[in-house]
Amino acid sequence: MADEATNSETEKSAADHDQAVDNDERPFLSHLLELRGRILKSLIVVFLLFIPTFYFNTLIFEFIASPLLAHLPEGGTMIATDVASPFLTPFKLAILAAIFLAMPVILHQAWGFIAPGLYLREKHFATPLLVSSIALFYLGTAFAYYLVFPLVFGFFASVNMEFVTWMTDISPYLDFIVKMFLAFGLAFEIPIATVLLVMTGFASPESMAKKRAYVLVGCFFIGMLLTPPDVISQVLLAIPMWALFELGIFLSRFVTRGREES
Repeated sequence: MADEATNSETEKSAADHDQAVDNDERPFLSHLLELRGRILKSLIVVFLLFIPTFYFNTLIFEFIASPLLAHLPEGGTMIATDVASPFLTPFKLAILAAIFLAMPVILHQAWGFIAPGLYLREKHFATPLLVSSIALFYLGTAFAYYLVFPLVFGFFASVNMEFVTWMTDISPYLDFIVKMFLAFGLAFEIPIATVLLVMTGFASPESMAKKRAYVLVGCFFIGMLLTPPDVISQVLLAIPMWALFELGIFLSRFVTRGREES
């Protein structure tokens, strides 16, 4: 009896919360003002993080360049062919590093803007999804840095012609690693995207499982577009994407099971 009373109170509380969400009709201008405030908070955090990242930009660039430097010929260094590259590239790196470090705050502000419009059941799912999306993005970038970069640069070094001196410009190299970080960071978000598709009713675990052959082909196609023109990096992106899709299907089954039980 006590459990039934507790469940009844919980359901009533959830219903009251959802009713309050439906009745909350704030003016459009109020939403714009709140959005502006949250964007300003995010920009302030990025600016505060920019100061130390710009001060330590040399150490940061050495860190991200170490997978390449380890495979350059003896005595090989990176170069700057553009006049302004010695300043603009570290400046750009500091901004990107600040945004990278501030990503949890940025996503938290986005969550704070969206959360008031969500039902209670959606909030229970949204919080784990937010935390896991941040963790998966960082995990994807770490996967690219510690596993993909050494293999890719080792491959490039092995096929380099003996009469060619292999030196890389710092500006294209920064663009290259940012593209790779984004590719692997976003690829690791596939389980989140899969669960969201099920939560919103656009797909079911069973329907997505039937399309896994097409997804596998699509993973290799996306890997071909987002990675350098070598088989190693393409495979290292495509296989994790497919595995993460399977993980998303597995997790989405718990979502449908919880929906059926409720």
